[in-house]
Amino acid sequence: MITFVLMKSMRRILLAVAVAAAALLAAGCGVSRIKDIRLDSAGVKYIVPTSARSLDAVLLLSIENPAMSFTVSNVEGAVRQEDKVLVTFTAGPLPLEGKTTRVYELPCTATLADGVSYLDLLVIAARRSLDGLKADVNLYAATKNGVLGAPLSFKDIDLAQFSR
Repeated sequence: MITFVLMKSMRRILLAVAVAAAALLAAGCGVSRIKDIRLDSAGVKYIVPTSARSLDAVLLLSIENPAMSFTVSNVEGAVRQEDKVLVTFTAGPLPLEGKTTRVYELPCTATLADGVSYLDLLVIAARRSLDGLKADVNLYAATKNGVLGAPLSFKDIDLAQFSR
């Protein structure tokens, strides 16, 4: 029973990670001349605990990309509550096909920050809200020929805006 509840709370945190990563794809790529990329939905396909403090997961992102094909890689970041880091994550790579709308699978690894326990995550998950959660994300976006080829960094993304 405890394992099920812990997995459910990690699913909520990973959904926050998925939303942050997808939001950054759209925002970051807009900066790089790729316009109108839209996240239609985000979810968690599966979670596999790899240790007492980390897990691997596959996130599902439904993305509409009316622009050219490109790849997002080296995605890394953190989910915070106020100034306290809860989870750090790495993800990718994620090749996005041009002029399509489809569901992409984004592999990621999440690790509980020092001083954060599964109980802390259960308390957050019990709220059923992303209020107060923010994300910082760094990523790299490039076309096959390296046209975009730029590191992008985003700070203080309010995750609650994606759950309304």
